Amino acid sequence: MTTSRGTLDGDRPAAAAALPPGGQRRRLRLAGLPKPVARAREFTGRALADWLWSPPAPGVDRDVVEDVMLLVAELVANAMMHAGGPLELVLDATGERLRIEVSDGTTDLPAPRRPHLPGLPGGHGLFIVERAADRWGAEPHDRGKSIWAEVDTARLVPPR
Repeated sequence: MTTSRGTLDGDRPAAAAALPPGGQRRRLRLAGLPKPVARAREFTGRALADWLWSPPAPGVDRDVVEDVMLLVAELVANAMMHAGGPLELVLDATGERLRIEVSDGTTDLPAPRRPHLPGLPGGHGLFIVERAADRWGAEPHDRGKSIWAEVDTARLVPPR
């Protein structure tokens, strides 16, 4: 079973609960919002806490949680810089993986800037995504595209 929940500011369950059986999908509309990177990070932090995938939950790898937050920030910032702004953030969590999707209104698919020149400013976003995510990609759709990154949940909460 997959569940969905509203995304109004301040909308938060009364008590934290672990990821439901079958997973959960949460959406945040970003189109037209001020400070979309900050809002996306806050939304993601609340979701991770609700799913018991953030400290101080036992066994959670703080470094991987920081990677997830970095992935969210990079994907939203890239949509702002290269695609006219993000439309929506979707977090799709299952027992196997967390998928982060950011949609925008352009059909131009991203590609890492080659050659990568780490000593120069700019052009590092997709290289950060490649290193922090277990998988990433882009999918065109009727309203533009979605850029996604996945992190295996075994990295977030290693098996005991």
